[in-house]
Amino acid sequence: MNVKKHPKIQLEPLRNLFFVSGLALILCLSYLALEWKTYKPLPRYKQISTQLTRLDETPPITYHTLPEPPKKSYTAPTIIKIEADDGGIIEDLIEIPSTTTNNILAVNQITVIEEPEDEIIPINVVEEAPIFPGCENATDKKACFQEMMLLHVKNTFKYPEQAIAMNLQGKVHVLFTIDKKGTITNLQLRGPHKILEQEASRIMAKLPPIKPGKQGGRPVKVPFSIPITFKLQ
Repeated sequence: MNVKKHPKIQLEPLRNLFFVSGLALILCLSYLALEWKTYKPLPRYKQISTQLTRLDETPPITYHTLPEPPKKSYTAPTIIKIEADDGGIIEDLIEIPSTTTNNILAVNQITVIEEPEDEIIPINVVEEAPIFPGCENATDKKACFQEMMLLHVKNTFKYPEQAIAMNLQGKVHVLFTIDKKGTITNLQLRGPHKILEQEASRIMAKLPPIKPGKQGGRPVKVPFSIPITFKLQ
């Protein structure tokens, strides 16, 4: 005997629907499980008391007695009476006690030594110009100084290789001071590039000792300036 299923209760056609529905439900539950967030409750702070505590007791106050300042000794002046020949009093003289003046110097005993300021006299104004080695017997020592300075620059000059590679040209203005000992000081350089300024500084460092200039028979500082031209040919 064959058992036949009623057509209304056959679930075979709905199998795919149940499978898809179950799969969708599982995916939704998995997504919710992954994305579910829990939040911790924020801690609650206790209320801060703003009530001030009143102090009924006053802290003890300590009084200190200051010592009395030392009293200065005072010597009363002595009154001297001078009498005339007829017995009358001419005047009263008050003799003031003398004080010690051993450590007090009179104004005329103090000697102020004033050191002369370092004078800077231009080379065209100074009485005796600085003497470049080789100009000792020259008639015009100022002109000889300038000529020897230019000759020194010409003989010492060397065009820097780096300046040649970079095609650097221009004029470097050199300003320096010949001090009281004949030393080159206060060297100032102004040029178009540091490389050219360094070469000018090297040239000035090669200067020989120079006899300082004089004004009124005293050595003085004499400033001097010279341009050094760098030109490629």
